[in-house]
Amino acid sequence: MPNSRAHLELTPDEQRALLEEARTIYIASIGGSGRPHLVPMWFALDDEGRIAFTTYGVSQKVRNLERDPRITALAEAGSAYNELRGVSVDGRAEIVRDPMVTARVRALAGAQHAGLPRPPIDPNAEPSADIAKRVTIVIHPERIRSWDHRKLR
Repeated sequence: MPNSRAHLELTPDEQRALLEEARTIYIASIGGSGRPHLVPMWFALDDEGRIAFTTYGVSQKVRNLERDPRITALAEAGSAYNELRGVSVDGRAEIVRDPMVTARVRALAGAQHAGLPRPPIDPNAEPSADIAKRVTIVIHPERIRSWDHRKLR
């Protein structure tokens, strides 16, 4: 039976546009008890186009992802039903402990949250002292679901 909601899916370009426009993404990891651990995070698409965010290396989400790298991310927009659109990504989390990567992702997320253009790559940038406490989580997608209720007939 064909998927009756397939016509509501976002194209890859529409998915990217929504992710570039969104300020916050909801991240779900799996806690030690097996319950979902759901948190909102500032994020950005890294220089390779992957969803990435920074967090403290001792955070609960990092402990969860060290134990089980499965992750789900959700970005959405719209306030009325006929405006709703979103992207949900199931994937594997990669924990990156490189301060230069973390500084770059933090700069990208800060610019995105402030509605500023993507900052250029600065090969001479030095990470701030607090970056040493942080890591970057990069999501490697395994399944993407999307919807755009503006496409409803």
